Parts: sequence; structure tokens; C-alpha cells
Amino acid sequence: MKRPIILFVALFVFPVLSFSQTLDSKLSEIDQYAQAVIRTHGGPGMAIAIVKDDKVVFAKGYGTRELGKDLPVNENTLFAIASNSKAFTTAALAILVDEGKLKWEDKVSAYLPDFQMYDPWVTSELTVRDLVTHRVGLDTFSGDLLWYDATFTSAEILKRVRYLKPVSSFRTRYGYQNLMYIAAGKVIEKVSGKTWCGFVRERILDPLGMKRTTCGFGDLGDNAALPHNESGGKLRSLPHGNVDGGFGAVALNSSVSDLSKWVRTQLGKGKFEGKQIFSEAQAWQIHQPYLSQQISEQAWKGNPTRHFSGVAMGWFVYDYHGRKIINHSGGLDGMLSYTVLIPEENAGFVVLTNSESPGFAVMMNKIRDVLVDAPKRDWNTEAIDTVKRNKASIAERDAAMDKARVAGTKPSLALAEYAGKYGDKLYGDIRISEENGKLVMRFLPSPNFVADLEHWHYDTFVIRWRLSVNYNFPRGFVTFTIDKNGKPDELKIDQPNNDFWFYELTPKRIAAAAAK
Repeated sequence: MKRPIILFVALFVFPVLSFSQTLDSKLSEIDQYAQAVIRTHGGPGMAIAIVKDDKVVFAKGYGTRELGKDLPVNENTLFAIASNSKAFTTAALAILVDEGKLKWEDKVSAYLPDFQMYDPWVTSELTVRDLVTHRVGLDTFSGDLLWYDATFTSAEILKRVRYLKPVSSFRTRYGYQNLMYIAAGKVIEKVSGKTWCGFVRERILDPLGMKRTTCGFGDLGDNAALPHNESGGKLRSLPHGNVDGGFGAVALNSSVSDLSKWVRTQLGKGKFEGKQIFSEAQAWQIHQPYLSQQISEQAWKGNPTRHFSGVAMGWFVYDYHGRKIINHSGGLDGMLSYTVLIPEENAGFVVLTNSESPGFAVMMNKIRDVLVDAPKRDWNTEAIDTVKRNKASIAERDAAMDKARVAGTKPSLALAEYAGKYGDKLYGDIRISEENGKLVMRFLPSPNFVADLEHWHYDTFVIRWRLSVNYNFPRGFVTFTIDKNGKPDELKIDQPNNDFWFYELTPKRIAAAAAK
């Protein structure tokens, strides 16, 4: 009876083993796919690092740091990692918890007594853990116009949070929040007596040997990628915007070489080459889901092996082909990235890009599939199809707007009468001026936010953002409301996009003379 069993094993098990990919062949497949992705989407640049069994098994750059120039990306090229910075904030908090200087369930008011939410009860109940788990009741990206390319300090930003109205009850629904991570950064500063950047440098970056990683865009050196997007009508390189006020949420720039050390630390439960940066107990805390996220039917059809998705602290967690995935993405103008951990495979990776193409997500999906031996799937072809559908949808929407436009109308007033300063208690002042026979809109706390207003119909004007604006906004509109005295009294800004909620602003006219 044993011989048939042995023969069965020989025929069916050994062939499976012989056809399984070696690590080298997996890395070769990833490398070839990355080259195809960079060609498909026109680059400009990308860098990838992969960690397996506490070793960096792959670190490589593709394309160029700046469009049209021979400036090759390599493993040491700096990219803005944007929201991947959040995991450094939660790690910094974990260090302070380890030292007994704070607890996750401490009330934020104990450290930031002047910080207020819209609801006084939420202010009194808000904990440090709440700050970093996206469950405070605010809308996803609510208030982000306060830090994005704005001149507000972090303290000024947090003073304005009290004006943001919640969209759900406290601790009941997910709403991605950058402002709460700014508050978390302030807690770190209050407890440690150091700046957020200083504490992260001293307690995380330096011990890990992440020497190239920087805080802010002040001094990036020569080997740094420039961001790119199509905000000027075609792909162009961009200057780095001002995100200094968002330090606890988006501040860091790094390379895949440096971030591979960060991945090793996370997979090592807080330990790197014998140094315990934060404890195993805190590593466990950081990677646990504290809020469940709903999975839509469409998302499930795209990934039918996913059964749960949750919000951890500075990370998101979900299952994929039987493995727990811990990840986070990052996005700023012209810079998109991913950090992914797969603990059961003792593997993780980083993808950094300097464009807004889907290439970063394509490579994340591809590398994840290869590392968990998932069935083959051409994510790049799917992404190409998605881009085509999205462009068709935008064209259809614009055509519908064109059709709805009422021809032959004129503004109710002479252009000069719309000019003035319009104030919003959350954001600040917006100035409308008449220049060379046209209206111009300037967001005063964000000097780069300048747009020409072109008459559309009645008292509605289409927004034509100038090249100083890095964000690739689709078509948007401004409508002036007229009061009972025939004077403009409020701006209504209808600017669709995926990141900034202009509907939170209610700018009311406060001065006409300020237009001069």
C-alpha cells in the first residue's frame, strides 16, 4: 500500500515544487514588470525596495528624477513619502508609551488644553488613540485646505479645527484625517520637549541609519526627484509645495534604501539589527485594527479573497490570499507611494514614484501578488483600461456641463462690483479683484492659489487655475450670490476633486475696498 502513495507523491508533489518560483525568478519578474510599467505610463521615475527574511533582496530605481533630463533614479533618490510619514508619528508615540510618558487612552486635552473639536463632548473625550485611528467623526480629508500649500503654522491650523462640522458620530465611522495627525505631532512635542522632526530624527531615523531621510523640503540635495502631474494641461515637473504645517501627517522625504530599514524594523516588531526602537508590545498595538472598514461589492469582486479591512495606527490592515497585509499609501502633488508589510511571509516592500499615474498602485499589486504566490493577474492592463474609462467619464461630464450652459447671459453687475475680500471663519480670506477686464481669485492664506474667473452664465464663473497651482483640478465654478440690496454677499465654490473640500468654505463679503 505504501508504494502507490509514494508514487502519488512523486508524481504530484514534486512537479509542483519544481515549478514554484525561486526568489531570484520572482525578483526578475518584478523587475521586468516595473520596466514595462514605467514605459507604459511615461514615467518619469520610480524606485522599489523589497525586504525578505530581514534582508534587502531588491533595491532599484527606474526612469528619471525630472522629465526630459538624464537624471537616473536609484535606490538613494529622495521622494516625498507624504502620508507614509504617519507611521513614524505612531512609532514616536509608541516610544513615549514605552517610556511611561503617555498612554494611548490619555485625553488629548491633558496635553493640548486649547485644542477643540466642533462638539465640546468630543473635545472632552478625545484620546491619543483617537487621533491616529481616523474615527473622530470628521469627513475624509476634512480641513485639508488648512495645511496644503498654505502658510498657516501647525498651531494656527489646530485652532481652526473647532469650525469643522462632523459628518458622523464619534468613533462610529471612518474618516481619513490629516489634521488629527498634526495634533498627534503636537502631543509628541508637548511630551518630549522636542520638535516632531527632532524627536523622529533622534529616536527613529538616526538609530536606523536613515541618513538621507529629511523633514520638509528645505534641503533635499542633488539626488532628489521632482514631482510631476498634468496640472498645466500636460505632464510637467513641479516645485515642491508648502506642507510645513502638516508635519505630523506628511512631512518626510526618503529613499527606498532608507525605507527598507524602516520595513525591517516594522517586520522585526520594533527591532532593527539588535536595537529595540519600540517594544514588541507596542508593535502589536500599532498593527491592530481599531475600526472596521466596509468592503463594497465592487471592491470584493476585484479582490474576492479579501474578507476584512480595518484601520490600525498609522497603517491599514486587510487579508489577501490568506495573509494579513499591513500597508499605507502616500500622496502629494506629483508623488505617489506605498509601504507594504506581509508578516507571514516575513516580507515587505516600498514603491516610490514621482508622477500621478497608476504605476505606484500597479507595482504594489504586482509585488504583493508575487510575494504571496497569487494567481497571475495583469494589473497594468487593468489600470490602462481604468484610465481610459475615467477620461471618458470626465469628457462626458464636461459635455453635460457645456450642454447645460445658458448662452447669451451676462453677469448681474459690472465686474468691479464683485471685487472685494470674502472671509471664511475656518479658512480665512479670499480676495476677488478686477484685473485687465477680468476677475481674479486669490486665496490669501495660500499664495499659490490664484485663478482667473471666466464668465460662464448669470453670476457663475468657471475657474481657470494658474500654473502656480500644482493640483490637477478638473473644471470648477464660482457663483456669486446677490443680496437684497443688489450687492454680492457670498462666494459658492464648486470645485470637484478627490482631496480638498471647498464645500466646507462659506466665504462672505467683508470689504469691497480690499480689492484694490
